[in-house]
Amino acid sequence: MIIVPDRSRTATDYTPELTISARETLLYIATTLGDLLDQIVLVGGLVPSLIVKESSDVPIHVGTMDVDLGLAFGLLEARRYTEVSSRLRKAGFAPDVNREGNPTRQRWVIEVDGKPPGKVDFLIQPPNPESKGGEQQDLEADFAAIITPGLHLAFQDLVTVSIDGHIIKGETAKRDIQVCGPGAYIILKALAVRGRNEPKDSYDLQHVVRFFGKSLKDVVARLVPLLNDPVTQEALSLLAEDFKSPGSIGPSRAAEFLGTPEDTDLKADIVGAVRDLLRKTGFKA
Repeated sequence: MIIVPDRSRTATDYTPELTISARETLLYIATTLGDLLDQIVLVGGLVPSLIVKESSDVPIHVGTMDVDLGLAFGLLEARRYTEVSSRLRKAGFAPDVNREGNPTRQRWVIEVDGKPPGKVDFLIQPPNPESKGGEQQDLEADFAAIITPGLHLAFQDLVTVSIDGHIIKGETAKRDIQVCGPGAYIILKALAVRGRNEPKDSYDLQHVVRFFGKSLKDVVARLVPLLNDPVTQEALSLLAEDFKSPGSIGPSRAAEFLGTPEDTDLKADIVGAVRDLLRKTGFKA
């Protein structure tokens, strides 16, 4: 079995092999869930590589180690999440375990010989105003999801991406998958930067801000329709604070993740891009 490292603070652990495994896992899940896909949206670290087009002017995104799937309330209200877990079990997935050997019900895994384990984390929007981000919401005895404020915006700002290739079990397939758009992605990542100590969140955020579409106008166009949502306003306030200057936590952690913590030009570029984004949305700190 190939051992996958824990979440790393640098880009060096994010190998192409791990991202290929994540994409193959996502495509396998898509073939498994089929008619439930309209109630599911891809968020997390795999998104930038799917919505940002590579070119000679755009650095390749490092990818991800796992798949993050947001579940719509429609699945919960109709109790169709039981179909999600049932189909995944039949497809070979099971709850993962942590270092202590205890089940992690919000993360499921599939083991395929010769490949890194295919892992998927499940997320839901807060079911009520008292719900706290980062906590688990139990769905079944061995199936849970992480409460994620702002997830509803990912269902408003969607990009449909067609993925064509191998699934993790070896067959080939092609499926259309709902992927979080750049506006909602920036909001979710701004909240993540503030909510946890993961330099990759800052890296992911700046990659989408700087490289999505033909120019920053394309990012702004996706963000503006979300501006009236209170979660968006909160996220933009946090973004303004955490990316205020090259020494702020956002650009500093992005540079740290890339292994270049002293790269002042990079940090200045990130700050400039975020500042322009905020100005063009009309946000005032």
